[in-house]
Amino acid sequence: MSLVVVLALDGVVPFELSVPGQIFGTANDALGRAHYDVRICAPGRDVRTEPDLGGFRLTTEWGMEALAEADTIVVPGHAGCLDTPSIDVLDALRSAYAQGARLASVCVGAFTLAATGLLDGRRATTHWMFAAELARRYPAVEVDDGSLYIDNGPIITSAGVAAALDLCLHLVHRDLGASVAASTARRTVMPLQRDGGQSQFIEQPHPGEHDTALQATLQWMEGRLHEPLSLDDIARHAAMSIRSLNRHFKAQTGTTPLQWLLRARVNRAQQLLETTAMPIDRIAADTGFGAASTFRQHFTRHTGVPPQAYRSAFRSPQQQLSGSGRVPS
Repeated sequence: MSLVVVLALDGVVPFELSVPGQIFGTANDALGRAHYDVRICAPGRDVRTEPDLGGFRLTTEWGMEALAEADTIVVPGHAGCLDTPSIDVLDALRSAYAQGARLASVCVGAFTLAATGLLDGRRATTHWMFAAELARRYPAVEVDDGSLYIDNGPIITSAGVAAALDLCLHLVHRDLGASVAASTARRTVMPLQRDGGQSQFIEQPHPGEHDTALQATLQWMEGRLHEPLSLDDIARHAAMSIRSLNRHFKAQTGTTPLQWLLRARVNRAQQLLETTAMPIDRIAADTGFGAASTFRQHFTRHTGVPPQAYRSAFRSPQQQLSGSGRVPS
């Protein structure tokens, strides 16, 4: 079991508080066993949520002592984020980090992590509206106001609100691999996982624009990753002009059709590298990259490591033992 402790400080944002339990709990379902144990802790075991966001009081079973046992600590944003945290909170976070806990912040939760000094010398992100203030207060932190999340290994920071979903799915991917992360995303009706480097500035669809035609096209594209799909092919299936297709994609997925297709192919390649012993050139063909050299180039750019290194790091235990073939589903 991996213990995830969500630190609820007074004025915590309800949505950000609930996302870790939703995503990590769904990952347990996708995996078919309980890998994550998610707990909410609060000073005094009692906390009020942000009053302007449907505020309510919450009593938890766990106090600050839970941080000492955590494998991962998630710090959501809270209304008093610009106030200096109590020494008890800062000491508990520093101590947990020193004992090997992974720390992750959501939105303005980055201010709490920055106050510990643990972000000094690191790149970090937060909601773009608060990025300048974070940089002003903590000049030793390299603030990036454009990324959805930034993974520094033991410390991960993420942007505003909805980026909590991206952050937690990213951690599931790190812990359990691409297949479980993709299944978790599907079960929570999330789009394909977005890269951390994707811009925060995502145009939102106008009311009534979110129709089912694009969802059908996304499924159609995922079923044809091995085919040389063009922008014309995708637009034809969606029964849209290329201009309309690009606009709908940007509004509903935050990226372009061809970039979404590229990310879907990389995601599928990750699953094959984790769960099969297929040769690299076969994976390149089956995921629509064609030549193995082209596949290596795109895969390395998106994941940061070459395909063979990724396979060595994330290959399933069954595959490590068997050495070949597919893992039974």
